[in-house]
Amino acid sequence: MQLDTTRSVDAPSSRATTPHLRSAAAPLTLPKASLRQRVTDYLRNEGGYVALTVSLDVWAGFWSVMFAHWALDRNDALGVLPYTWLFIPFLVVLMAGRSLYKRKLGDRFLDEFEPVETSVAVAALLALAIIMYAVPAWAPGTVVPEYIRPSDIMVHIWMYAAVLVPGVRFSRSLAQRYLRRKFRFGKPAIVVGAGPIAHQIITRMTQVPDYGLRPVGIIDDTRPANIEAEGIPYLGTTDNLERAVVQTKAEKLIIAHSAVSDEKLATLAQRAHHLGMTVRVVPRMMDVVGVGATIEHMGGIPLMTLSHADPTGFQFALKHAIDRSCAAIGLVLISPLFLTLMMLVRLSSPGPIFFGQDRIGRDGKVFQCLKFRSMRPPDPKAAAFTVKDGAAPGGVEGEDRRTWIGKIMRKTSMDELPQLLNVVKGEMSLVGPRPERPEFVELFEMQIRRYGDRHRVKAGMTGWAQVHGLRGQTSIADRAEFDNFYIENWSILLDIKILALTVLAVLKSAE
Repeated sequence: MQLDTTRSVDAPSSRATTPHLRSAAAPLTLPKASLRQRVTDYLRNEGGYVALTVSLDVWAGFWSVMFAHWALDRNDALGVLPYTWLFIPFLVVLMAGRSLYKRKLGDRFLDEFEPVETSVAVAALLALAIIMYAVPAWAPGTVVPEYIRPSDIMVHIWMYAAVLVPGVRFSRSLAQRYLRRKFRFGKPAIVVGAGPIAHQIITRMTQVPDYGLRPVGIIDDTRPANIEAEGIPYLGTTDNLERAVVQTKAEKLIIAHSAVSDEKLATLAQRAHHLGMTVRVVPRMMDVVGVGATIEHMGGIPLMTLSHADPTGFQFALKHAIDRSCAAIGLVLISPLFLTLMMLVRLSSPGPIFFGQDRIGRDGKVFQCLKFRSMRPPDPKAAAFTVKDGAAPGGVEGEDRRTWIGKIMRKTSMDELPQLLNVVKGEMSLVGPRPERPEFVELFEMQIRRYGDRHRVKAGMTGWAQVHGLRGQTSIADRAEFDNFYIENWSILLDIKILALTVLAVLKSAE
């Protein structure tokens, strides 16, 4: 691939670089990239993300105002209509204030929905306030014709914008996700570190393109072992940062755990900032840093305050009460479907309607996890099934014995509905780590880091790992990581988000 030479090693960017931050590496001369190649790289690196997002919001705001004008086809006797265009700049400013134009890792439409709708409503109120102040009222005794009232027009704008603005953002999110998954769109990133954390970061970026990052190289003062197996090139020591950036056109730097001294890593981050890169750092105590962590300063020293969700506190007691109530209401609402599935399972093949299996729940307690039976009785002569190394059991294990209704239930996850009974009984939650069989739990606790920590809470019908695609025979280490993240950062809003994402996840085929 041809590379751009607009940045040189000695002058990596148009910004001034202090002498002590310059690299000692010799200048690197590269062939100039063609216009087509530069345009391709710009698009693949998601250039113009902020400008495109702002333009789409302005476009949605424009049509919201236009539709409102057309809907109220009346006499503008007070001169209200020109003031309604204030809605658009108010909307953009408010959304910028809510960081809705800032790039985030793996951002989802659901994360944006509430701040977008709030910004739309406040922008409409601000525009209405200006109109009410600027537009004169009718004089007493004046015959008032049918005219456009400020409150009417702004309510219409708000109603249209409440649909159009999030709708356009949702469409952009779908297109962005498609391009990232299909064509590996995203910002090129260099990883600092040669240990397992750096390996985990690279694996996650490669396996989940939704994060919008493409690993293009590793730098560290110690050459990583088995670097060829990673498929990511080793670009040299930390002294070669400028040369590595020119070679790869990287725009992001991720500093993982490394044997390099903190002082040298801090200087490396400064050099990266002078190159125009965004720098992210993996904290050394990463297991206890949650989404609620805050940074304060004592003089010039940053202090990180760590948030913590207590599984034994009143918040989880409230969660369990809500879970049991919602599960009971849900059983009543879906009772026609539930009874129909019971009848079809009974007619599909000999055997019980429900399939109960020992699973491990909160504090290591064993309970019977219920499902609709989806398989015929096993053949006693069939060979035993063995789980792949590093994968969790699940899905179709061994011979496919699914009945016709069992295949339908598994594809739609309807075989899990009887677990609502487990939730009502208090054995499970609606949201939580998926329960595992006792024999596998003993094995995984010996092999997987922090696996046992997931048993601090009740098992769930769905969970943070499942809505991220970790269902069936997928990595148990990844599941444990996602489950512990959920526990450390639990909130009612997070549960609601997971339940909403579950609706989307069950639309995909499952085994």
